[in-house]
Amino acid sequence: MNAPRAGLGWSRAALPFVLADLAMAALAWWGAFWLRFNFDMPSEYRALALQTLPWAMACMAVGLALAQVQRQAWRYIGLTDLRQLARGVLLGTLATTACILGLRYQGFARSVFPLYGLVTLVLLTGARALWRTLAERRAARQQPAGQTPLLVVGTLEEADQALRTLKGSHGWHVVGIVSPLDAELGRRLQNVAVLGGIEALGQIAQAHGLRSVLLASAPGSDLRRQVLLRWSGSGLNLLSMPVADQWLNPGATALRQVQLEDLLGRPPVALDARGVSEWLSGQTVLVSGAGGSIGSELCRQVARLGVARLVCVDMSEAAIYELAQELRSAHPHMHSLYYTANVREPARLQAIMAETRPAVVFHAAAYKHVPLMEQLNEVEALHTNVLGTLNLAQAAGQCGVARFVLVSTDKAVNPTNVMGASKRLAERVVQALALQHPQTEYVAVRFGNVLGSSGSVVPLFSAQIARGGPVTVTHPQIVRYFMTIPEAAQLVVQAGWMGRSGQIYVLDMGEPVRIVELARLLIRLSGRSEAEVPIVFTGLRPGEKLYEEWLADSETSAATEHPRLRVAREQGGPQPLALQALADWVQGLGPAPEPQWLRAGLRERVPEYAPRG
Repeated sequence: MNAPRAGLGWSRAALPFVLADLAMAALAWWGAFWLRFNFDMPSEYRALALQTLPWAMACMAVGLALAQVQRQAWRYIGLTDLRQLARGVLLGTLATTACILGLRYQGFARSVFPLYGLVTLVLLTGARALWRTLAERRAARQQPAGQTPLLVVGTLEEADQALRTLKGSHGWHVVGIVSPLDAELGRRLQNVAVLGGIEALGQIAQAHGLRSVLLASAPGSDLRRQVLLRWSGSGLNLLSMPVADQWLNPGATALRQVQLEDLLGRPPVALDARGVSEWLSGQTVLVSGAGGSIGSELCRQVARLGVARLVCVDMSEAAIYELAQELRSAHPHMHSLYYTANVREPARLQAIMAETRPAVVFHAAAYKHVPLMEQLNEVEALHTNVLGTLNLAQAAGQCGVARFVLVSTDKAVNPTNVMGASKRLAERVVQALALQHPQTEYVAVRFGNVLGSSGSVVPLFSAQIARGGPVTVTHPQIVRYFMTIPEAAQLVVQAGWMGRSGQIYVLDMGEPVRIVELARLLIRLSGRSEAEVPIVFTGLRPGEKLYEEWLADSETSAATEHPRLRVAREQGGPQPLALQALADWVQGLGPAPEPQWLRAGLRERVPEYAPRG
């Protein structure tokens, strides 16, 4: 068996290319002499050129070998390979210069040396470029029938990466580029023409008889949102490149359908998987609210990170049962425990903590629906969101939990509703407990609305569209920050790993999304139009704001090692909070307190709380 020559970095298959390089080096040596003498070389210098030719070839071969040029695949030559080639030619030229001068040939013209390097580089580069051009033309002629024609939407810079990725694909044939920049119209990239602007996308697609359109712009970019909102539901098949980790999934396709997440005004949040895995691997982790949208996704991600034991707590029997079936099927070897328990029962929580001894607690149990908690159920929000957090966080501190992570919300910032004010109180509770239990790290994480979570607008809009409408939006100007359920869970885990006790983390949420745009996109993705499914504006609901904020008026933020996470810092530090007095106040409200008394008490304890209406 003939093994590759590892020491030289090439095999027998590369031998013809190595010999071609040497032949071009010989031609370059002869050409350098001709250039030196303006194509009228004296006979004595012809003899000198032939006499020194073996030395020049040998030295150039050494230079190219040192730069490992022999490893290059001519078919896929690129800028990195050309830089490597230039280094090899430079080394070969210097070696030739040293050798010839060392041999002391009489009357040798030293200007031949730089000319030799230049001509060698031109010949070697030209040969590779020609080889790649011929290979690509041959491949284009041999492309199998049945390829799907495709338009690429994006600037030339964005389209360049997409074209490189699709090169060699047997499923797609790029017909042209549609660019948002007028200056790029008529230009060509990798032999593909820019056919027009975004406004002409439909006409261009129709003229070429195609339906597939690849969005090459970054996730969350304005261009991507513009195309989604303009062309969704128009009959075009809008596609996107997969994110990095999707390439690693078995069976992943090269392109994917655009998703609702593509409307987000920022790139997806990335998790430092290695650091988080090292933190959680082999640990016992408890998740409260484990049956909810965020809690269940937390359980899924934590399970994938190699925890020794996962403790799932939720008050819903049905939710905890479904989660148990899913996790036991997906992770049959993981030790998992499933408790039906209410965070409003401190004795039950302490018993679970004492029995399971978790190292990390993720607290996702909460009431989160603003209008529902604003009328008739205000006291329930306080009992669950405030006392529930106090009960679980105290039990964690008493049992020596290493880290406690509270799932909070951007509605806790300058709250105008009871739910937001209750979550702001929950943040202050964990900050106060951070001082009482220094052995436990208490961290809070704020994020915006979660696409597809229970109680969010997406399931509501989808159900309304399925019924034929109308789709109800409270206000034409209302905007919200959105993230996906996996993103939300990743943010909680990431902040839990890197956070310090008493800190509140916020996500850089990018640009807010207008809810009416979200409704229109969902209608179009369903294959229907606004004429078929109208949008009706119903007015702001109790406690609802037109926009949400990242930071309270009294807060600033500081950067962290994660590019999308920031730490909220309150001017003068966290305000002191008497936990027992807080608990006594909530418990003393009774089962049906007067709403104005409850809100007055909230304003005393959350000064930034400003109820509306």
